[in-house]
Amino acid sequence: MTMPFMLQDGNERLSQTAGLALIGALLAQTHLAERVNQIHLPTCLAPEIPHSDVVSAMIGLHCLGMPKFAAIELFRDDPFFVQSLGLTTCPSEPTLRQRLDGVETAFDRIVKEESARLLRQRIPALAPLITSARACVPLDVDVSPFDQSGSQKEGVSNTYKNFPGYAPILAYLGREGYLVNAELREGKQHCQAGTPAFLRETFTYARQITDHALLLRLDAGNDSHDNIIECLAADVDWIIKRNLRKASLEDWLTLAKQRGTVSQPRPGKTVWRGETVRQVPGVATPLRIVFEVTERTSTLTGQLLLVPDIEADTYWTSLTCPPEEVIALYHDHGTSEQFHSELKTDMHLERLPSTWFATNAVVLLLGTMAYNLLRLCGQESLWPPNGLPESRPPYRRPATRRRLRLVIQDFMLVACRLITRARTWRISFGRYFPWKTVWARLYDTFTTPVPEHIQRA
Repeated sequence: MTMPFMLQDGNERLSQTAGLALIGALLAQTHLAERVNQIHLPTCLAPEIPHSDVVSAMIGLHCLGMPKFAAIELFRDDPFFVQSLGLTTCPSEPTLRQRLDGVETAFDRIVKEESARLLRQRIPALAPLITSARACVPLDVDVSPFDQSGSQKEGVSNTYKNFPGYAPILAYLGREGYLVNAELREGKQHCQAGTPAFLRETFTYARQITDHALLLRLDAGNDSHDNIIECLAADVDWIIKRNLRKASLEDWLTLAKQRGTVSQPRPGKTVWRGETVRQVPGVATPLRIVFEVTERTSTLTGQLLLVPDIEADTYWTSLTCPPEEVIALYHDHGTSEQFHSELKTDMHLERLPSTWFATNAVVLLLGTMAYNLLRLCGQESLWPPNGLPESRPPYRRPATRRRLRLVIQDFMLVACRLITRARTWRISFGRYFPWKTVWARLYDTFTTPVPEHIQRA
C-alpha cells in the first residue's frame, strides 16, 4: 500500500530552472546586451527597462520551451531568473509584448552576428563531411511551415502543406545543426521568392562561424539558376535537387541507359546512376547533373506491372565525386527535418505568440539564438573533457548529437536551492541529480572567457 505524503510549507529559496545559469553564462560571453541597448526604438525613446532585459528574458523563456509572453509572469518574483540571466529587473507581460512590437528589424543583424560570433568561439567540434573530392561542412537550407490553424494572425495564409500558417526559411550549419539564419515568411510565399538574398546573408554568417568549405544543399523547390549564381559568387559548393517539371521520364531513362552504370537491387528493379552536363542561363560553363533513374517491372511482392514504372531523381552539383556519393550526400540533407522538429516541437516555437507578423519575426529571431544556446549545451555535454570519457548517467547511450528536448529536460528544468551569503550567490543541487558532474563542467566551461584570437570552429 502506498504511504500518503504529508504536505507542509517551506521557506527555502528553490528554483526549478537551474539551467538558466548556463544560458546566462553563454550570453555573458557576447556583446548582445550592450549592442541592443544602443538601439533607439521610435516606440520607446526612454525605456525604464533596458532592451537587453527584454531580449534576455525572451531568450530565457525560449530555452525553457515557453515562448509565450504570459509565461514571464511565472518568474516575476523569482530572483534566480533575474540573477542567472543578468537582468536588472524582470519585465512584465505587457512590457515584453509592447517592446517586441516596436522592434521590427532593428535587432536582426545584432542577434545574428552575436550568435555567429558565439558559435565561432564555443562550438566544441564541427566535423566536416569527408568526400572523395574535399572536406566540406553541410549548409542545409529549407522551408518548414509553422501551423497557425484557428488564428487570425497577420501574414497567416495557406501553406504548401495545405494548412494556414507561416513558411519560414531556415539555414542549418554542420551535421550538428547549428541555426545560422532564419526568416519568417507568409504561408503563401513561394519557397524560392527572396531565397537568393537569403543565401547571400547566410553565406556571410556561415563564414563568420567556420573556415571550412561549405556545401549548400537545397531541395527541388529551390531549383533555380539564381541560387547557383549565388553559390558561384560566394565560392560555395552545392547539391540542388532538380525539379523535372515537364521533362519526359522516358528521355531520362534513355539517357541513363546510354551513360549510366546499371545495378539490380532485386528482380524487377533496375537502377542507373551517372552524370551529364547542361547549360544554365547566366553561367558560362555547362554544369554537372547527377542522375538516378529507376525502372520497376514488378512490385516488391513479385507482381508484374503491365507498364514499367519509371522514377528519375536528378541533382545539380559542383562536386566532382562519384554520382553514388553525391546522391548519398543529398539524402543526408533529410537530417534537417529533425532540426525543424526540435525547433517547432521541443522548443514549442511553432505557434508564434503575437497577432503581428513583425513581432512574430522578432520572436523567431530570438528563438534562433536560444536554439543555438541549447545546441551548445547539448554538444558540449558530449565533448570529452581533457580526453577523458564522458561522465553521464548510465541510462544515456553514447551519442554524437543531443536532442534539444533532452537538453531542456536534463539541464534546463533542474531543481536547485538558491543561497545568498557574504555577497555571493550560490546554487545547491539535491542528492539525486544524476547530471551534476556534467552540469558543473558545462558551467565552468561557459564562464571561462575564450580569447578573441582563439577560433574553435
